[in-house]
Amino acid sequence: MRNSAYAAGREELILAVSLELATASWKIACHDGRRDKPAVHTLTDPQAGARLQAALDLIERQKQQWSLRAGVRTVVCYEAGQDAFWICRALQAHGIECYVIDAASIPVVRHRRRAKTDRLDAIKLVLNLRAWLHGERDRMHVVHVPSVQDEALRHLTRDRAELQKEVLQHRNRIGKLLRTLGCWDDLKHGFASRLARGEVRCYDGSPLSPEMHDRLLRECERVALARQQLAALEKARHQALPATVRERIDHLTRLKGVGQIGASRLVLELFWRQFDNRRQVGSCTGLVPQPYDSGDSHTDQGISKQGNRRVRSLLVEMAWYWLRYQPGSPLAQWFRHRTEGTGANRRARRIAIVAVARRLVILLWRYLEHGVIPQGVQMKPST
Repeated sequence: MRNSAYAAGREELILAVSLELATASWKIACHDGRRDKPAVHTLTDPQAGARLQAALDLIERQKQQWSLRAGVRTVVCYEAGQDAFWICRALQAHGIECYVIDAASIPVVRHRRRAKTDRLDAIKLVLNLRAWLHGERDRMHVVHVPSVQDEALRHLTRDRAELQKEVLQHRNRIGKLLRTLGCWDDLKHGFASRLARGEVRCYDGSPLSPEMHDRLLRECERVALARQQLAALEKARHQALPATVRERIDHLTRLKGVGQIGASRLVLELFWRQFDNRRQVGSCTGLVPQPYDSGDSHTDQGISKQGNRRVRSLLVEMAWYWLRYQPGSPLAQWFRHRTEGTGANRRARRIAIVAVARRLVILLWRYLEHGVIPQGVQMKPST
């Protein structure tokens, strides 16, 4: 391999490494900037720890093969995905600089048909990494890696949402099964007890078939288990949070229209990060507009929908509550002014409520981080 035009003494030597992750194997591309093409290797160890150690050994062998000094700056990157952040933390624990990349931010060739393999993706990623390290920041976007505690605390709210969803799914399934027999029985008041006693009947008063009766009993047991776990989680959730997190949640709940659950989800999912300005807050939630303005074509593509989708749906829900409990706030007045005269045009109201959600999260960020009480906002009475 011939050397490129880089001068050895005028540029910092960096060993760039990219990981293309898959369940069966990892593709690893290495490039030091002095060769035309990266070196690509494949790791197929069945265990995660063994595969990670094999990647570390491969990097060290590559340094020796290319006659790089032991302390050369080594930078590793991989795309955010199902492996989350454990690889990044493990590499950083070994003293290796590592970045997690937003896969959607990497430029791709826009041909109708283009070759795509793990090997080509690894090569493209390592070349983009080298360009990014030399100042071309538009080549890719780096994902902010949360701490182990911040990532673990998310499970409190996410598990609660999953349990609520499971309870609703089982109750709906029970209702649909009964509907097929013409039984419109009430599911709220002791249905499981009445079912066990054989009091639930078909439309003509005949008993349920043994198969249907047993299936409904199993569904009732699943509902009871999900409700039991949900109650235990609700009891332990607030005590499991650190004091600083509880303080931020209580600070948010002082505003009318912001409840305990919504504040908890917002703090744990979004406000664990530090933002420098309102644009970063809006961009992180994916509520910023994406215009398409080229030549004579002027199109509003809607919001970007980037970032945390759970936070985005939560903010839209909180925006509707804000209009209800803060009718005199400037945000609510803006919404009424924006939608007056639209009548039953639901699409116009949905578009406007997204704008309210974007302004609301910026308002809450300023209130939480800088103590700026929003103008015209009502506070809950102190207890």
